[in-house]
Amino acid sequence: MRWFKPNLRSSIYGLLGNPLPPSDSMLESGAEDIREAMLKLLGDAGPKHFPQITRRIRYASDVQSLWYLRGDLMASLAAMHGESAARKQVASVTAMFRGLLPNGLDSRPSRLEG
Repeated sequence: MRWFKPNLRSSIYGLLGNPLPPSDSMLESGAEDIREAMLKLLGDAGPKHFPQITRRIRYASDVQSLWYLRGDLMASLAAMHGESAARKQVASVTAMFRGLLPNGLDSRPSRLEG
């Protein structure tokens, strides 16, 4: 005899460990806000000096795609403004992802942020 039936186990796990995923409309509006913020950070120099990155950000399909483009954004901002300024700018965009990503894609704390 099994002590926990699958339905009971999954419902208890859902109550304790897994918050509800964000709705589709929340993901869409969050993705657009993040996309606009990323493009704003690149500014007018983005399309001229970094056309591929600008294009990839503009046509990214979802929040996860934008999450993975943060590294490219960081590299282009570092080339324009220096690494410390780029780190601060990307940190502001990273905060916008809170609550929109699966738990496994959240950023880890870094010793460099101190």
